[in-house]
Amino acid sequence: MKNNRLGDSDLVVSEICLGTMTFGQQNSEMEAHQQLDFAFENGVNFIDAAEMYPVPPNSETQGLTESYVGSWLVKNQREKVILATKITGPGRGFKWIRKGANEIDEASISLALEGSLRRLQTDYIDLYQIHWPDRYVPNFGEWSYDPKKERETVSILEQMEALSKQVRLGKVRYVGLSNETPWGLLEFLRVARENSLPTIVSTQNAYNLLNRTFESGLSEVTAKENVPLLAYSPLAFGHLSGKYLAGSLPESARLTLFPQFGPRYTKPNVEAAVRCYCELADKNGMSPAVLAIAFVSNQWFVASNIIGATTMSQLKENIKAGEVKLSSDIMDEIDQVHLRFTNPAV
Repeated sequence: MKNNRLGDSDLVVSEICLGTMTFGQQNSEMEAHQQLDFAFENGVNFIDAAEMYPVPPNSETQGLTESYVGSWLVKNQREKVILATKITGPGRGFKWIRKGANEIDEASISLALEGSLRRLQTDYIDLYQIHWPDRYVPNFGEWSYDPKKERETVSILEQMEALSKQVRLGKVRYVGLSNETPWGLLEFLRVARENSLPTIVSTQNAYNLLNRTFESGLSEVTAKENVPLLAYSPLAFGHLSGKYLAGSLPESARLTLFPQFGPRYTKPNVEAAVRCYCELADKNGMSPAVLAIAFVSNQWFVASNIIGATTMSQLKENIKAGEVKLSSDIMDEIDQVHLRFTNPAV
């Protein structure tokens, strides 16, 4: 499997990353360990978790994902694993996480990090990410910025100084962002540069055939500032596998179990776009899931493609898909569909 360097860091990560948000909700600890074993046996060295996982978040299961990863990690060679996790930000109402004190300030960062280190059974995190901005930005499924929704926020300088302290202490090696905007990423980079603080080495945002917004702004930052994308949701919550077409709700599928995540993908043109991509995949002798994952992995600005699975058969297909190289003709056909149905699931 190909490996890529994250920005100017010395983290060299596999181009497929194992996402873990199902661990503790849809996957048991044993199943989680089976997935981790298989992924690492097949060249994956990169794991992504989060303080708030599993998803959907709730007080009863919060932290189980990191705990399951931690119980696997202590049985393996820690130095061979690139471990990423994320601190929960404010504005989502998760009052059970740090009693609702979710601001990205020094106190929260210290408390959140200690909890993650304890659950993960390690003394350092390779990549520590802010899960979403402390300040107001359009939330998941929203597509426009509304200045009336601005709220009090911890300054970016204060956030970076607090994260820098953890780097100095050796508890964090590198810092990344998630669900960020072009302005936000550039501001973090400016503040770090002007104050001689550790810089941002990656940003983790949604990117898939139904949501290519990264290409219109953040990709330029990647090129100019060497901050690559860690792409999450390459299958758009499973839609790009084609399994939800014509209103189908397969047993044990995520949207069957958790319909609250449906609105982002019930927007006009989502089904029409998915159907076109499924037809394109079939014409080229591959499954829709392979086409969707390969599309993400083929992008120059993607350092690692974060896949997730609830079954071993899904995991095997997803890892294999990351090694598929799409021809220029197929990429052109994808772009033609994109021009007809541009970012329908933003």
